[in-house]
Amino acid sequence: MRILLQLPGHAVDEWRRALAAALPEADIVVWPEVAAPVDYLLVWKPPAELFRAVAPTKAVFNVGAGVDALLAVPTLPADVPLLRLEDAGMAVQMAEYATLAVLAAYREQREYAAQQRESRWAPRRRIAKEDFGVGLLGFGVLGQAVAAALAPFGFPLAGWSRERKSVPGVASFAGAGELSAFLARTRVLICLLPSTPQTRDLLGRDLLAQLPAGAHVVNVARGDIVVDADLVALLDEGHLASATLDVFRDEPLSPDHPFWHHPRISLTPHVSAVTRRAESVAQIAAKIRRLERGEAVTGVVDRARGY
Repeated sequence: MRILLQLPGHAVDEWRRALAAALPEADIVVWPEVAAPVDYLLVWKPPAELFRAVAPTKAVFNVGAGVDALLAVPTLPADVPLLRLEDAGMAVQMAEYATLAVLAAYREQREYAAQQRESRWAPRRRIAKEDFGVGLLGFGVLGQAVAAALAPFGFPLAGWSRERKSVPGVASFAGAGELSAFLARTRVLICLLPSTPQTRDLLGRDLLAQLPAGAHVVNVARGDIVVDADLVALLDEGHLASATLDVFRDEPLSPDHPFWHHPRISLTPHVSAVTRRAESVAQIAAKIRRLERGEAVTGVVDRARGY
């Protein structure tokens, strides 16, 4: 079999070596090397010319969980299965990041940091934990991993998804009709949704204003789900207490973007969960072997849904 890699230049050599070790029977080439025919493509944000030059016959693997950039490529073939990474070491990282953000909000670390800068000793009254609901907007593999990490702390947990999920200890909300009720009980909203036509600009003023006064927003999904100006406005108005942002509409974030210096925003450069090569290669190699045997695999992208 022949596998073509299209990955960032600094990583492609390591991926090639790891894949060669995992699949010694494969012929592995690197874009823009083109050696037709190609059975499998491994890509990350591929250029349109890739699919003009190469027609994979068996599958395209997206080296990441989010497939919005791949689905936006106009030359993407319509008749080849698309597969995304499932977890591959990302769930633990996402759970760490989300837990840090929730605990910082609950223990009011931003407020205490401000008091320290003022040399002001002022213990704050502790928020009742039963009133500090955490809502997971997007309740798939990553959302459920975050819920499991937060469960020992005793926060009321809720998950919202298109289709109802049953997870012990987590209140389940599903569909557009239950979104308002989900938001109304959420003091920390953790966005884990994929970027699709239905979710882009979803978190604008109308929905964010349905969060309780003093709520916090954590976005570890995709930047285009949040309307930047509406988020800043609700922070300035005091309806939202803070935002922790790891993803943005345009990356890298422009140096003149208001997020950088907003006193109620903490941001990181898209590092909440990075792709781990060893776990990813093991997952991809196992799936390729199943496909070669004619067996079904998980992680197949539903193009209509966008994930």
